[in-house]
Amino acid sequence: MSVLWMVLGLAIGIAVGAAAGYIVCRSRTDRRLAETRADARSIIEDANRQAETLRREAELAAKEAAMRIKDEAEAEVRARRAEISRIEERLDNRDTALDRREVELDERRRRLSETEDELRRREESLAEREQEQLRALEEISGLSRAEAEERLFSRVEAELERRIGRMVRDRISEAEENADLEARRILATTMERLASDLTSESTVKAVELPSDDMKGRVIGREGRNIRAFEAATGVDVIIDDTPETVVLSCFDPVRREVARIAMERLVKDGRIHPGRIEQVVAKVRKEVEKEMKAAGRQALYDAKVSGSMHGDLLRLLGALKYRSSYGQNVLAHSVEVANIAGMMAQELGANVKIARRAALLHDVGKAIDHEAEGTHALIGGRFAKKCGESDEVVRAISAHHHEVEMQTVEDVIVATADAVSAARPGARRETTEVYLERLRNLEDIALSHRGVDKAYAIQAGREIRVMVQPSEVDDRIAAKLAYDISRKIEDELEYPGQIKVTVIRESRVSEVAR
Repeated sequence: MSVLWMVLGLAIGIAVGAAAGYIVCRSRTDRRLAETRADARSIIEDANRQAETLRREAELAAKEAAMRIKDEAEAEVRARRAEISRIEERLDNRDTALDRREVELDERRRRLSETEDELRRREESLAEREQEQLRALEEISGLSRAEAEERLFSRVEAELERRIGRMVRDRISEAEENADLEARRILATTMERLASDLTSESTVKAVELPSDDMKGRVIGREGRNIRAFEAATGVDVIIDDTPETVVLSCFDPVRREVARIAMERLVKDGRIHPGRIEQVVAKVRKEVEKEMKAAGRQALYDAKVSGSMHGDLLRLLGALKYRSSYGQNVLAHSVEVANIAGMMAQELGANVKIARRAALLHDVGKAIDHEAEGTHALIGGRFAKKCGESDEVVRAISAHHHEVEMQTVEDVIVATADAVSAARPGARRETTEVYLERLRNLEDIALSHRGVDKAYAIQAGREIRVMVQPSEVDDRIAAKLAYDISRKIEDELEYPGQIKVTVIRESRVSEVAR
C-alpha cells in the first residue's frame, strides 16, 4: 500500500514539475518574443530615419549638381558670345583694312596713269630731240644718215670679225681643255669601277703588322692562308719588303674595306688558318653591309629626303661612302648636291622633294659593278627605275651629264647642283688661296675704271657684275665700259674658260611719307 502511494506521489510530482516547467518556458518565450519585437521596431525606425536622411542628402546633391551644370552652361554661353564678338570685331577690322587698301590702290593706279602719261610725253619729246640732233649731225659732218651708217657698219663689221676670230680661237681652246677634263673624268670614274695598274694610289690599303714574324703566319704553310684570304675576299694580298706591312689591292673599294677589317681582326686574334679566315670574312662582310645601309639611311636624313627607299638602292647609296672622285668622297658629294638642289628648287618654286631625291641618287651608278654597260648616269637611272623610283627622279639622274635630254626644271637643278658642288673652292683639289686671289684680282680690275661703284665676282669667278654711278655713266658709256673691262681681263688675268661681264646701271628715288 505504501508503495502504491509512493508511485502515485511520484507521478503527481512529475506532472506538477512538467506543468511548472512549461509555465516557466512559456513565460520566457513570451518575454523574448516581446524583446525581439521591440528590437525589430527599433531597427525599422532607425532604417526609416536613415532612409529619410539619405533621401534628403540625395535631393541636396542633385540640386547642387543642377546648379553647377547651369553655371557651367551659362559660362560656356558667355565664352561663346565673347568669341563671336571678337570674330565680328576682327571681321570689321579686316573690312576696314580692305576698304583702306582699295582706296590706296585706286590712288596708286591714278599716280601710275599720270606717270605713264608723263613718260609718254617725255618719249615724244626725246624722239623730236633725237631727230633734231640727227639733222644737226648731218649738217656738221656733211654726211647723210645712210652714209654715216655705212661707215659705222664697216667699222663695226671689222671689229666683229676680229672678235669672232678671237671667239673661235677661245672656243677651240675651250674644246681642247674640256676634252682633256672629260677624259680625266672618264678615267677617274673608270678607275673607281675597274682595276688598273695606273691607279695603285686609289686601289690599295696597307695593314700594319705587330712584327715581321706575323707575315709568316699571314702567308701560312706553302701560302695557303694567302690563297684562302684572296679567295674569300676577292682582293690581292701583296707581301713585299716593307717592314711590318701587308698591302691589299682591289678595284672594288667595298671588297677592299672588307679585306682590310678582316685582316686587322685576324692579325689581332692571331688565329690564322683557312677555316678561321672564311669565318671572319663572312662576319665582316655582313657588318660592312649593315654599315652601308646605315650610311645610306644617314644620308637620307642629312639630305632631308622624305619617303621610303628600296633596300638595294639604299645599300648602293651607302656603298658610295667608300668611293671618291677627284679626291671628293662620293657620298658626301651626293648629300651636298641634294642640299644645294633643295635650296635651288625652293628658290625657283620647283618640286623640292623630287630635286633632293634625284640629286642624292645622281651618282649611285658609280657603286654598281663594272660589268654593267653605259655611263654611271645611265646605269644609275636604270637601276633607280628598277627599284621603283618615279619617272621624274629617273630622268633627272640620267640627264645630269646631258646624256639624256632635260625636260623639267628639276633636271636642270640636279645638273647645276652637281656642277656647283664640284666647282666650289676646295672641292676638287683647288686651293682656296688661289681661288680667292683670282676673285680679288677680277674685282680690282672692274673697280679701277671710272664711274664704277661696286663690283662682285660670282659663279665661282665665271661672271663679274659691275654697279656704276648712274650720274656718271649713261647707257652708251656702260656698253663701252663692259667692253673695256673684258679687254683688260683678257690682257691681265689667266683663267680657264670665259668670264661674263655684266654692267648694271640703276637709278633709285625714294621719299618718306610723314
